[in-house]
Amino acid sequence: MSLPLPIPTPRAVRDRLGAVIFERVAGEDGPRQRDRIHGTPGPRWFAPDSPIARVHGDASMFVGGLRALMLQSLHPVAMTAVAEHSGFRGDLWGRLARTSTYLAVTTFGTAEHAQQAVTAVARIHDRIRGEMPDGTAYTASDPHLLAWVHAAEVDSFLRAHQRYGARPLDQAGRDEYVRQAGEVAARLGVLDPPQTEAALAQVLADYGPELAGTEHARDAIAFLLWRPPLPLLARPAYYGLVVSAVAMMPRWTREPLGLPDLPPLDRTVAPLVGEVLTRTIRWALSAGAEAGAEARERAQATTATAAGHVTSAAAHPA
Repeated sequence: MSLPLPIPTPRAVRDRLGAVIFERVAGEDGPRQRDRIHGTPGPRWFAPDSPIARVHGDASMFVGGLRALMLQSLHPVAMTAVAEHSGFRGDLWGRLARTSTYLAVTTFGTAEHAQQAVTAVARIHDRIRGEMPDGTAYTASDPHLLAWVHAAEVDSFLRAHQRYGARPLDQAGRDEYVRQAGEVAARLGVLDPPQTEAALAQVLADYGPELAGTEHARDAIAFLLWRPPLPLLARPAYYGLVVSAVAMMPRWTREPLGLPDLPPLDRTVAPLVGEVLTRTIRWALSAGAEAGAEARERAQATTATAAGHVTSAAAHPA
């Protein structure tokens, strides 16, 4: 007589689901990077409960990240650079892991590690060069191009957080988030990044005449949204995030990018699906968040102990 299979506990289900999501987003090296980012003693650019930490550490980033990619693709030069140099079709998840690690390091890591990450990305940007169909030269380190990518990203992350985040920000918090994100962008080469939510909206509006839905953009959107390299079982949840992200796109972007334009769906089904999925992801990743918090506490304790030793040595010289 065979014994009944054990029923997994909710905690076991959570931990397993969280591990799968975390590996997909952060890569196989994710746990080691998490320990390094949160567990290394030293000063940080941002406090643990700062607006940028609240936004970038929340599950709403899954929706915001998809929206950012779609919005960024509207700039023909940015999209040409991605199409010609990123290899996203062959290494989509590797690119995602590198991007998520960069955001985590610059938001939560030590100032030294954060600056190293910025320097590494800047060097990559310097190597990305090419020509547009009309012969105009471009480089990924162009401050004007970097400013568009930054503005589209920050706008998307902030909007997703306000809609699906666990702790939405008030006006002062939103302005501070834009300012803090601008600190990182300035180190990467963005000139005079916006400092408030209103200034961010103006920057996006100023880029309007330059934006268009190119063939590169539509191809990338079709691949990212409708042909993702995912197992069949994972696709329903992914498509739910897609629906939520598309619903947050400006209406005028739908036709140029080949996105569905269904206002009733955007107002009803999409927000509900987005809420359920972000809550589920937040629950699944809570064990990892706890591990990161514990690592930060250990790092802070180590830093405090070291500071105490320095103070004691200064007060009692040999």
